[in-house]
Amino acid sequence: MNRATEGRAATHEAREDGDPADRSRRPDWFHRGHPVFFPLAGFFTGMVSVIVVPGLYAAILKGLTGYERAEELFPFVLLLLVVPIALLVPTRTRRFARYLLLGMVTTIVVVLGVAAAVLWFLIKRDA
Repeated sequence: MNRATEGRAATHEAREDGDPADRSRRPDWFHRGHPVFFPLAGFFTGMVSVIVVPGLYAAILKGLTGYERAEELFPFVLLLLVVPIALLVPTRTRRFARYLLLGMVTTIVVVLGVAAAVLWFLIKRDA
């Protein structure tokens, strides 16, 4: 047996014994070292940020300042794009930031495409 196999066997045996110190470890399915972890995390973070952040920002603004002032301040939600651009600078976060931008852009394109298709369908239907 090589070292990796021996190590896995030893940790598997420790888990079966019910060692309480071993319970604080991450679960076996949580592999941050996996090559797909950061691309998936970045893509879905970008997707969720484009959907959730503007709505949450508008709701908080409206609650704090009123409807008219919230409309004036809403364009500042575009500062959300500063986050992935800032993450592109350090080498360590560059891969995550690329997928974050990809998730954001893909979500925007899909939402605008579906909205345009629905609008086109409704206009053609009335004509």
